[in-house]
Amino acid sequence: MQSILIVDDDEDIRSLLRRLLEKHGYEVGTAASGNAMDACLAARSYDLAILDVMLPGEDGLSLCKRLRETSKISIIMVTGIGEATDRIVGLELGADDYLAKPFDARELLARIRAVLRRSSQIRRDDTVGSRPSLCFAGWRLDVARRELRSPDMTLVPLSGGEFDLLLVFAEHPQRLLSREQLIDLARGPMHEALDRSIDVQVSRLRRKIETNAANSEMIRTVRNGGYIFTAAVEYI
Repeated sequence: MQSILIVDDDEDIRSLLRRLLEKHGYEVGTAASGNAMDACLAARSYDLAILDVMLPGEDGLSLCKRLRETSKISIIMVTGIGEATDRIVGLELGADDYLAKPFDARELLARIRAVLRRSSQIRRDDTVGSRPSLCFAGWRLDVARRELRSPDMTLVPLSGGEFDLLLVFAEHPQRLLSREQLIDLARGPMHEALDRSIDVQVSRLRRKIETNAANSEMIRTVRNGGYIFTAAVEYI
């Protein structure tokens, strides 16, 4: 049974989401603040955290950054309607997905299932160890372990969304991919997202794998077209 931690200071929302998710077969924990979240995570592990941006004390964006630095837990950010800046910042900090309030329960469930489906595939790949590594420009992308290592073998931390996007690029080198294609390949054809969300993750990847992110050579922008991953890729 997969487990979800809801972090929201609104007791009514926590209760509503808890009932909804338990009805659909998830184990659910709840927390009203960052301190309560820390206590929950110290007591047990969770597969996914749903973080509200507006929290008392340490806000959801700060919690997202802290979780991404210390954990591989999947993260869905919940933002106020129209707060596009919060969504972009959440993606920059490593959230796997975001959802604006008020949201439909079916959409939340679909987003949760999509994120957990990707993480479940990761665990299966880790177990069987059957997926190859991809090498480009001295970098090594270990698909089974979900790890990226630099040419000097330093481990480079990636969020789940960043890893999925880099994998799509590496599996389609020297090919122009539109933003819509990148969303479909990295997140699934049923996922709706702003073009800007892909741009944010491309920018983060460039900062991590390019020597000069401002003048990118490995991930090239094609005006009005999308992006091309220019590196030669070898499977090992």
